[in-house]
Amino acid sequence: MSASTPTLPTLPEGTRMMATMLDNGPGFIALDEAAAAEGIVHVPLPLFFTPAQVAHALQAAGADTLVTADGVQRLPFAPVALPPGTAKITFTSGTTGAPKGVCLTAAAMDAVADGLIAAMAPLGITRHLNALPYAVLLENIAGLLAPRRHGVDVVALPLREVGLIGSSQFDPARLHAAVEAHGAESLILLPQMLRAWVAWLAATGQRAPASLKLVAVGGAAVGAPLIEAAQALGIPACEGYGLSEGASVQTLNLPGAQRPGSAGRALPHARLRVNGDGEIEVAGSLFAGYLGSPEPVPAWWPTGDLGRIDADGYVWIDGRRRNVLITAYGRNVSPEWIETALRSHPAVAQAVVFGDGEPALSAVLWPTNARADLQAAVDAANATLPDYARIARWTRGRAAFDPSTGLATANGRPQRPAIASLHADALAT
Repeated sequence: MSASTPTLPTLPEGTRMMATMLDNGPGFIALDEAAAAEGIVHVPLPLFFTPAQVAHALQAAGADTLVTADGVQRLPFAPVALPPGTAKITFTSGTTGAPKGVCLTAAAMDAVADGLIAAMAPLGITRHLNALPYAVLLENIAGLLAPRRHGVDVVALPLREVGLIGSSQFDPARLHAAVEAHGAESLILLPQMLRAWVAWLAATGQRAPASLKLVAVGGAAVGAPLIEAAQALGIPACEGYGLSEGASVQTLNLPGAQRPGSAGRALPHARLRVNGDGEIEVAGSLFAGYLGSPEPVPAWWPTGDLGRIDADGYVWIDGRRRNVLITAYGRNVSPEWIETALRSHPAVAQAVVFGDGEPALSAVLWPTNARADLQAAVDAANATLPDYARIARWTRGRAAFDPSTGLATANGRPQRPAIASLHADALAT
């Protein structure tokens, strides 16, 4: 670990469920590994969660201890029932306002870590730079557990030093400088981070540092054009695919064995298949269950993603089974959640939110009257939402969303593709 060993905070006697809200750095790593060694369930919470989301997660998990940069706090929550073997609980950023807790066993996490290292062994990577928050499962497993289990050096810098500010602001110049300064050989990026870095390199006439051997890209769809543009500038970008319910990464392209546009092939720990509905299912490193749910986990987990597996084993993701938006920063957002917040303002009669694969969300709004202040409605809604779920751009609807205009079904549900098509020019500006 490229930093001095920190002094661990003193946890209250009897700590069994520890939540953390910490920046990247040696302190988080030490707590994470101490919890694993002592049988304490660790609940890493992202710093970008709203106070309401944090409160929900702490209570749902029955956390008895919270560690932040300000110190250690004892919590009053009663223990909750957990699936057997739960070692870590990762909370999604929320397809609704309330994040969902995914309970993971040490065996599942170790299987993913070992599978990743085995697949990447030919690359000879010895130093990984952490560029995503440790509370994000992708970095926690692939960027911490995997390298630390196998003797790979980890460069543990505060997020601002690698260019990540909040959950949706990114400075590629800072990332580039960190990669150069530390001789990083691998890192994990979200698609929008890669896109920004590619644009910065092109604008400045530079190439990626020669030390890099692998830049894994995941969290949302990437696409062949971006991968190819990155590689042309010296970034060894390779797309992968994973999910919290599979304890993170399931497939990965690798240098010398990749098909840009695909999600790569199954890693050693993972098994994938496509069911009769065209939905990808996974097995091999599944989670123990959802927090607060008695439902058993099936042997094959339906991912909610539609796709195919070609004759050579490469996995191709066609899209989400439902209309959950996945932003370019990898945040899962239910449009209905934000639409409800918008419609709670007296100025808004109807709202539809878009932003799949985009760095920011947009909305089409239909006012309650001709004088309605739609900007005030957007501002009010944004004030209640975490930054990744806020509306950055909006346009006034060109017609009411009802069956007569073809913009709604007979029961009033918005026809999202039709609304997007009608307002495509406004949403693109």
